[in-house]
Parts: sequence; C-alpha cells; structure tokens
Amino acid sequence: MSFLAKYIGQKVKRTEDPRLIQGLGHYVDDIKLADTLHVAILRSPYAHAKINSINVEGAKQAPGVMAVYTGNDVEGKVGYVPCAAALPELKVPKYPVLAQGKVIFVGQPVAAVVATDKYKARDAVDLIEVDYDPLDVVTDPERAAKPDCPVIHEEFGTNVAFVHSAGTGDLEAAFKQADKIVSQRLNHPRLAPIALETRGVLAQYFPGEQQMNLWSSTQIPHLMRTQVAIMLGIPENKLRVVAPEVGGGFGSKLNVYAEEALLGWISMQLHKPVKWIETRRENMAATIHGRAQVGTVDVAVKNDGTLLGLKYNVTADVGAYHQLLTPAIPTLTGLMLSGAYKIPAISMTCTGVFTNKMSTDAYRGAGRPEATYLIERIMDRIAQELKMDPVELRRKNFPQPSEFPFGTATGLFYDSGDYDKALNKALEIVDYKKLREEQKAARAQGRLMGIGVSTYVEICAIGPSAATPAGGWESATVRVEPTGKVTVLTGISPHGQGEETSFAQIVADMLGVDLNDVLVIHGDTSIVQYGIGTFGSRGIAIGGTAIAMATEKVVAKARKLAAHMIGADEEGITFENGKFVGSPTDKAVTLQEVALSAHVAHNIPTDFEPGLVATHFFEPKNFTFPFGTHICVVELDKDTGDVKILRYVAVDDCGKQINPLLVAGQVHGGIAQGLAQALYEEVVYDENGQLLTGELMDYAVPKAHQLPRYECDHTETPTDVNPLGVKGVGEAGTIGSTPAIANAVIDALGPFGVQHIDLPLRPEKLWRAMNN
Repeated sequence: MSFLAKYIGQKVKRTEDPRLIQGLGHYVDDIKLADTLHVAILRSPYAHAKINSINVEGAKQAPGVMAVYTGNDVEGKVGYVPCAAALPELKVPKYPVLAQGKVIFVGQPVAAVVATDKYKARDAVDLIEVDYDPLDVVTDPERAAKPDCPVIHEEFGTNVAFVHSAGTGDLEAAFKQADKIVSQRLNHPRLAPIALETRGVLAQYFPGEQQMNLWSSTQIPHLMRTQVAIMLGIPENKLRVVAPEVGGGFGSKLNVYAEEALLGWISMQLHKPVKWIETRRENMAATIHGRAQVGTVDVAVKNDGTLLGLKYNVTADVGAYHQLLTPAIPTLTGLMLSGAYKIPAISMTCTGVFTNKMSTDAYRGAGRPEATYLIERIMDRIAQELKMDPVELRRKNFPQPSEFPFGTATGLFYDSGDYDKALNKALEIVDYKKLREEQKAARAQGRLMGIGVSTYVEICAIGPSAATPAGGWESATVRVEPTGKVTVLTGISPHGQGEETSFAQIVADMLGVDLNDVLVIHGDTSIVQYGIGTFGSRGIAIGGTAIAMATEKVVAKARKLAAHMIGADEEGITFENGKFVGSPTDKAVTLQEVALSAHVAHNIPTDFEPGLVATHFFEPKNFTFPFGTHICVVELDKDTGDVKILRYVAVDDCGKQINPLLVAGQVHGGIAQGLAQALYEEVVYDENGQLLTGELMDYAVPKAHQLPRYECDHTETPTDVNPLGVKGVGEAGTIGSTPAIANAVIDALGPFGVQHIDLPLRPEKLWRAMNN
C-alpha cells in the first residue's frame, strides 16, 4: 500500500466527540417512538428455587398495565438464549428468556410487565406473587465439581459443564529435569464490567410488513440479528438491528441476552414499540461477569532461571447458564499460558462448572488477563525462590526477534516481537537500577516500597475464522459519491474506541481527500453489509484492513476510468494526493472528477460498471500478538494497609499506530480497569447465592483520584498478518497492569516474608499480612 500519509500516524482528535460531549448523541434510551410501551422485569430473589406458582392478576389490574407475561406464555414461542461456543462433550442447558419451572440465579427473569410508562411497570412488578420452594445453593466452584455436591441442572447429573485440556511438550521430562518446582494457588475474582451505559432494548414490530426494528446497546449487531431472528422464528432479512451510540461494553455487550428476544416477542404480540432500559442493580445481577477462575500453577525451572515446563489445573466458574461465548473464554487462558517466554512444555486442564450465579463471559481481555496474571505472578515467585532479579529472570526466557514467528507449546505462532526492546525502554524510563537503590534506602527507614514488573504478550485481532465460533473475518464497503465525498460502511461496531476517526484517517490518506469528507457508518444491519463486530482488539487490525483493501479496489477502478478520461495507458497512471496523472502526457484528473464521471456514465469504457464503490471481506491468516512492559512502584501504609502508587510506566507495542491519541486513550482506560481488578473490584455472593455487591455503593469501582499519573511510551514492531502492520491495543492496558500492580504490592511486603496474596489487594488484607 503506497500513499502519502497525511493523517495516519497523527494524533487526530476524535471526530465523533463533538456530538457526544454536547449531549447530541443518541443512545437506546434517547430514541423516542410514538406509543412506546415500557417493560419492567420481575427477577428472582432466590439463587436456586422451584417455582410452584405465579399469580399475576394483581399486576394486570394495576393502572397503565397493558400485559404481563411469564415463562408459560413464552414457552415454545421464543427460543432459548444461544451459546455459540463449542467444546467436546460440552453440556449446554436450555436457558429460557423467562424462567420455567425453577430459577437458578439471583436476577434471573421470571415475569415481564408492560405498561404505559416505566414507573407504572415497575410498580406493577411488585404486585406479582410468586410461590418459591428454595433449593440447595452452590456458590463454591471447587465444591461444585465434587460428586456429592447438589446438582443445578438435573438433566446432566453433574455440575461439570466441560473439561478442557490444552498444551504440548514432554511435561514429565521437564519436571524430572527441574532443579526446582515452584507452585502457587491463584484466585481470579469475579468482576463486573460496569459499562457507563447499561443495556437497553427498543423493539418495534410492523404487522403489515411482518418486519421488526430492534435497537440494542450491543457490540455485535449482525450476529445479534441472526440469533434473535432464530429465537423469534422470523426471517433474518425481516429483522433490522441497530446499535446506536453505545456507552461502553468491555465485552459485556458481546452477547445476545434474554431481553432482546423477549422485547421483540412482546412487540409482536402488542403491535406497539416496547422499551426496556436496564437499571444498575439489574446490570450487576443479570449482565455477564468476567474472570472467576481458581487454580494451581506448577513450574519446572533450573537454578539459572531457565523455564522447562508449566502445568495449570484450574476450575472456571461459568455461572448458572452459558451465554454466547461462556465456555470459550477459559480456552483463551490456555492459549496464552506461555506468556512472553520460551516454555518447552505446557499443560492446562480446565474444569468448567455450573454455580448458582450469573454467567461469566468476555470481559476486557477475556481469558488473556487470567493467563498473564498467572504467568507474571509465578515469574515473581520463581525469582523469590531463586533469589534472582525478576527482570533478569524474564529477560533470560524471552524469545529473540530472530526466532519469530515464534511457536509456543500451546499451539500458537506469535507473529513478531522484540520483548527486550520494550523492557529496556521501560527500565530506562523508570531508572530501574536507581529505583532498587531507593527501595533499599526506604526499607532501611522502615518504609514499605515495592516494584512490580509485568512483561506481557496478548492475542489480538480475533481472528482466523477456523478459530472462532462465528467467523473471524470482517467486512467493509467504500463508496465515493458523485460529489467526491466518501462513505464507509464497516461491519465493525465501535462503542468508544474512536474508529469513526481512525477508519476515516486510513481512507482519507489512501484517497487523498480531507478527513472530514469521509463518513463512517456502522451498527445498522439494514445499511451495512454483514459484519462480525467489535471485540478481541480486532477493530483496526481486521476491520481497518478490510477498509484499506476495499479502498485499494476503489482506487484500481478509478484508475481505469481516469486513464480513459485523459487518454493514457492505465499502467502509466499514478495516483497521489487525490489526483490521477497520466504518463507521458502529464494530463490529470481529480478523484472527484472521476467519481462524477463514474456516476454520470456518459464517457466510460465499454467494460466499466458505473459507480465508484467496492466491498471487501478480509480473512486474517493469523492472530496478532501485541506486547509490552508495565512497571509499577508503590508504597504501603503500615498502619492502614493503603496502597499509594508512586509511579506507573507502560511501554506497549501494538505494531503500527494509526492514531497515537486513540492508542493512549485505550491504554489509559485499560490500566484503570486492570488496577481496579488488582486493588478494588470483586463480585461477591454469599453462601445463599445472594449478590452482596449489587450496587456501586458496594462494588468498588475506583474514582479518578485513586488512579496514578501514567507515564506511557511505545515501541513499534509491525506485523505481517495485515498490510497495515497494526496489531490492536484495546485490551493491552488491562492485561499488562494487573500483575504489575500485584507484583509491586507483594514486593513491598517482602520484609514480612509474604509470597502471595490473592486479589483484590484491599487494605484490610494487606494490614492483616503485616500484622499476622
């Protein structure tokens, strides 16, 4: 791809921001349709209970109520909530949109009230009488796997949903050759994604046309259209799904929930638009959670720090049901167990279990943060055991740049990397040698200073179709209008990443037009060709590449017409800065002139199709593998256990950067969420399956003043997986930050002999460790 880079690589401000910061954007709840009815949902207060009866008569008589529906009403009429992931012998329970016969987690939908406004609907919910018979509750995932544990889904006779094994290499030989075997039990707590905008659905059915419009706060509009059409039993081409502005997702909206199909069905019954907007408490209880793994890692190592083998036995808490990708998430943990290191033999055995909790699924990083936290924590544990500097231990086990593409024992081939370069840059920024001297001096004064390092690699640009449940390609259409303005239709569905800007940068440079002349359209299945959506840091690497390749096709077609217009050979035409120039005549036409001629079609070649538009579907040959080094410096308060972050340095390598401003924004936000996991956040259920962290008063999302100043830099190692050389960066900050912070805190506790503390590292835990 050859063009003058005027915008690519520049810190261009987001073109979508003016409408958003002025409050002019349209989210689901901003869309107002005439005669819209509102839906409120009665949710189970029990984690596990038999439903003996439901009395809805009181609710039906309430003011403004138009209808009340229960599981009996939708049975056989609305399909089950889909699970797209597939594993050998995977047990997939039937997940009704409204509970039928029993409930198995707090927050499960039991009944839906439809009323003329949302307040009347919520009031009427309180009038529904449900006779429950409580059953035994299972909340401990390790207990859930035991044969004597109460069974949640009786049809399976067990709570084990799947057993997944991964890895290659001679593990037995590796452990026999080891001078040391270092083991550590690790718990990855449940987390709630907490998108700023909760979920929302607006459904409008047209009985005459037998068509439906469905607005949803989703990351995957086309995949949702397919699944909801199946659930409702309507033709897919008669269902239009629109993702308007989406106020964050972090993976939680990479899903098809009960409410999308339920609202569609209700609209079909009442022939009116119906709207449901999730409350924050509903969001905490009934939108997917992330992480929730507990296991033990064993690493075989030589006395000089050489890694020989790694074994990980883990239990994954999948919750009560599978959502769209629930069983697939722990498999990503297995894929990334090699981290940034050469480990000849790796084995993971993952047991997925049902519990009486909300489902787990993709949350920013989706399986990869678990792997990175595991490998980076065990690297520090190995350094402790060998009395070796943790930086040198890491460096010793890096693959060298000449070894790429680098094959891992988990079956992956890392595309490109220079891990030493990123590490060295981070060490230089933080002045690591001086920092260790300062730490010694601080400890001599009785101060608890800690330094944590994380050298991570992640799998991005998800990915080749053979490795994904529903296709890994992406689509784009680029159209030059008669006036020379450019319209881009992308199957990617941005929700805060800024891709209306970065995609326009690519097209503007390739076509030599002004950035503001490029309009990027996404999220509407009636306008945009079928696409896969936004997740797995795939937007720029796959969606951006599809756009670039569609743009190349447009240029090729325009070149043919330009040659005809100026009477030159097509092979002799050059295109630069929006102008086609012939050789040897030096006659020229602009892209705008060619576009007009292509549409008027008065003077076109006989074999030229009118118009100037091209579509491309890009199928990647591999994933991409961004990497980097994060270093965190902390000081602990002996009296309170409070953690003060003194410095935070992040050096990330995401290949070529289209817009460094957007990259920095993604890294900043990612670090904030990784820090939250390390220090604050945890979804907590009690032994009865009651959600104790059901509101933001109880679930500790960090505030702005609790975040440090970030010192960010980057290295640039392009990939050959796509012609743009980009890798993706949406999850890097989350993946790299958690272990860096955890390692720093535990390093600070070194004088107390502390080897490990499970996340989150709350002050009371640290105080107890210091006062044990």
